[in-house]
Amino acid sequence: MSGAAEEAPPSLGDSIAPEDQGRAEFYALLARLWYAPPDRALLEAIAASDDIVAEGEQVALADAWRQLRAAAMAMDPEAARDEYDTLFVGTGKAPVTLYLSNYLVETAKERVLVALRDELAELGLARTGPTHEPEDHLAAVCDAMRHLVASGADDAALQRQRKFFTLYIARGYNPLVDQIMAAASANFYQHVARFTRAFFSIEVTSLEMF
Repeated sequence: MSGAAEEAPPSLGDSIAPEDQGRAEFYALLARLWYAPPDRALLEAIAASDDIVAEGEQVALADAWRQLRAAAMAMDPEAARDEYDTLFVGTGKAPVTLYLSNYLVETAKERVLVALRDELAELGLARTGPTHEPEDHLAAVCDAMRHLVASGADDAALQRQRKFFTLYIARGYNPLVDQIMAAASANFYQHVARFTRAFFSIEVTSLEMF
């Protein structure tokens, strides 16, 4: 799973509809950004990307993407690494945790993790690479959603996406983003968080339709 997030996500080709390919690529990008700080190549790729042409509810996503692009243009990779380590690694307890179970329940967080592991096993997903992060890490659940989106768009596939997103992302991402936005040491990752919220908000609306 998220161990592969250290590298650029593979192309999905023409195997899925363009809108789902776009969704899968956004999930892949978020998995990479939340798994580890961006290197120079990723910052340059984001900075050189096109604007999102949008209307209606997607305007917020387009605005967040534009701000993320501008932040990537100005960001130094060493500064990005320092910010990531300060925010999410820290010495002792990090200011912000990226483990979604912390935002889903107040107690018995291990039950959420066990249920998530069972869910991933049923989907045929398992750890790859050297990662030792628990499966409720935001990068890992984004990577799982990327897999689900890329796996198909029939009714059964959409229901799997909706179930996974509802159980493990929908109730946790807003409080997580709020913590990052309030963190004094957040700079680049405020823009990542804002884009994450805008994208997930669209996912909430879209998946509720199925």
